[in-house]
Amino acid sequence: MLTVNKKRLTYQCQIGNSKLHCSVPLCAVSSRYNSEVSFHRFPHQPEVRAQWLVKIRRENFTPTDNTRVCSRHFKLEDFITTTTGRRKLVQGAVPCLFEWNNFCLPAPRCSVWERCPKRPSPPPDPLSETAGSDCEMEVTLPLEHDSSVTPTTSVTPSELAEENEKLKQKVQEQQQQIETLQLQSRFGVERLAGSDEDIRFYTRFASYRHFQAFWQLVESAVNTKMVRVTSASAAGASQHRSTKLAPIDELLLFLMHLSVGLSLRDLANRFGIHRTTVSRIITTWTHFLYHLLGSIRLWLPKEVVQAHLPPEFSQYADTQVVLDCTEIFCQTPSSLVLQGEVFSNYKSHTTFKAMIGIAPHGPITFVSPLYAGSMSDRDIFRISGITKLLTADMAIMVDKGFLVDGLVPCKVYRPAFLSKKTQMSKQDVEQTQSIARLRVHVERCIRRIKENKLFDKVIPLSVCGSIDQLFSVACFLVNYQNGPLVKAWATQQ
Repeated sequence: MLTVNKKRLTYQCQIGNSKLHCSVPLCAVSSRYNSEVSFHRFPHQPEVRAQWLVKIRRENFTPTDNTRVCSRHFKLEDFITTTTGRRKLVQGAVPCLFEWNNFCLPAPRCSVWERCPKRPSPPPDPLSETAGSDCEMEVTLPLEHDSSVTPTTSVTPSELAEENEKLKQKVQEQQQQIETLQLQSRFGVERLAGSDEDIRFYTRFASYRHFQAFWQLVESAVNTKMVRVTSASAAGASQHRSTKLAPIDELLLFLMHLSVGLSLRDLANRFGIHRTTVSRIITTWTHFLYHLLGSIRLWLPKEVVQAHLPPEFSQYADTQVVLDCTEIFCQTPSSLVLQGEVFSNYKSHTTFKAMIGIAPHGPITFVSPLYAGSMSDRDIFRISGITKLLTADMAIMVDKGFLVDGLVPCKVYRPAFLSKKTQMSKQDVEQTQSIARLRVHVERCIRRIKENKLFDKVIPLSVCGSIDQLFSVACFLVNYQNGPLVKAWATQQ
């Protein structure tokens, strides 16, 4: 016990002999030169301590047990005097007087009522003054109706009803103007309903009627089968609505991203939502339409194809599908091995490659997954799985690059090769020309797919996980968005 008291006495002597300084910036007060000023430690309460640190405006500063603030920075009412004559701060006191405010508090701001200009008071009413005086004034009112006193104006019931009708019309006009302004400020399907041209531009559907018809096909599945990507995890899902957009407006947002190629920031500004929400909506609708439209059989039976065979294919009446490959540019990967796999010698760029097949009368009946751009047409044909759908009584029509005679059990219509001959025969030339005139339809169908502006730019590697599904959805939608490839086929079908 004696040892502890000695230690306390030694510590108090050291503190008493040391010189205290104020820790506030621009304050040079020290106990060496000013014995009237008291010095106070930082409070231990976290909230009050944080207020002290904010008030003294000292950056990157952590107070210790020896850090002091002098009494110059406190108001007089912040102090109490103990019985020993020592000054002590009241609990919750915060320094507020500093060099940068000239050691004075700003005058309190006037209230709104005091700041508002006041109207001059009206002059005193002589009648009221007279009434307040000792004199009395007698006012005589007529007891009976005086015909000489008549109102200056009179409104008949018919005029009042007419005025009410005018006011009602004006209110209705203003309500219509408000609804118009709200509709213009909010981007959605209702805003585009009056313009088939805008619907065609933003969604690739031929008209608003076609868009509504497609929405009616998928609306029931949206409420029952859609699995939404949530914010918790990219793999997490929820069947409840997580955005403020209506489902039909979410479909419009997805189609605008696909058809016009608008960025996430642009779509977020148009629809008034966050970019992360836009990304989740696009991912959700990509998975949903991929599984919904992909569950519908694209491959048509031979009888259906023969029933809708255009007269232009009369020379090749057993044609079941017309095939061709297409490529979309992708970002160049940093790995040299991956660069070699996705580099296309035909496009001189890194690409993804897919095979598209259409029936002779125009609809898409086969879509392969996306493969590396370095793969040949023959390799893609072999691993795409289309050979399982072909039978011996069918025929396919392909380009010169499809050397697939040994891979299929059916006939192959392909333009003739010159080989070692110096000139093609007349029969080969006529056959090549006739096949080329019919093969152009699959190229036109591929052009419809690539009218989606999303595929005009280089696909970043960050979306490679969903680009296969997104490309397949674009192919599926072509059968819903467009009419026949040839107008004359519409009447024949």
